[in-house]
Amino acid sequence: MKKNTYLLPILRTAYESLTKSEKRIADCISADVTTFIGMGIAEIADRTDSSEITVNRFCKKLGFAGLQALKLALASVPSEEVISEEGFAKEDSYQHIAEKIFQNIQNGLADTLSLLDYDAVEEAVEALLAARRIVVFGVGNSATICQDFETRFLRFGSIVEAYSDVHQQATVASLLSAEDVVVAISHSGATREVLDTTAIGKAAGATVISITSRMGSPLAKLSDIVLIGMGREVRYRSEATASRLVHMAIIDILYTGIALRRKDYAANIAKMRTVIRVRKQ
Repeated sequence: MKKNTYLLPILRTAYESLTKSEKRIADCISADVTTFIGMGIAEIADRTDSSEITVNRFCKKLGFAGLQALKLALASVPSEEVISEEGFAKEDSYQHIAEKIFQNIQNGLADTLSLLDYDAVEEAVEALLAARRIVVFGVGNSATICQDFETRFLRFGSIVEAYSDVHQQATVASLLSAEDVVVAISHSGATREVLDTTAIGKAAGATVISITSRMGSPLAKLSDIVLIGMGREVRYRSEATASRLVHMAIIDILYTGIALRRKDYAANIAKMRTVIRVRKQ
């Protein structure tokens, strides 16, 4: 993990994977960053009802060498960087609703920009370029993102297929090889159906790329390449709307990276526009 990112987005995406003791340390940071920076390891352990070993483990889980490195990162967090969980109210005007939604999307994109591992992005682009076949797995809301992935990547002339049916996912995954790539998309990174079928694909030898919002999720641990993108969801909505748009933005990054590498991209787009233009007449 990069060390020059904003820390609070890292806390948000890693929070669900933390132990109860580690969550208390994260809550202590969120409650008062300045106070936390001023405390020693023994005081932190005492205040969070944990141990010094737990504090050190917490720091390393976030990607830092130790408490001092964590504090240096905390000190670099802009003072206006706060966690917003504002929900909706019945009396909200449509303008207010729109402002909240757009702000959450903007915050999610900004967080992802600081969180994204760009070495992993490059690895993903290389894997997708070399793939004989690309299969995309997701269920529920993530299924719409998978369909967008398929629609966009078909323009490269690649063999790319999106599956939301679990039985189809399992069948296809079992027939993959080391020449193939699985792209698994899950906001929580814990959806059992996606985990099961992705594991089948990995066992068959395929490279697994995951797009998820949870850094330490089961899907992230299962993957060869992990791309983290998260939105700051408001309490009223459980559909992870902002995260869905952030994940689509990550797909755009992969798409653009491949387009810049494919010499046949311009010719493919010209062919596509020619056949579509006929249908518009």
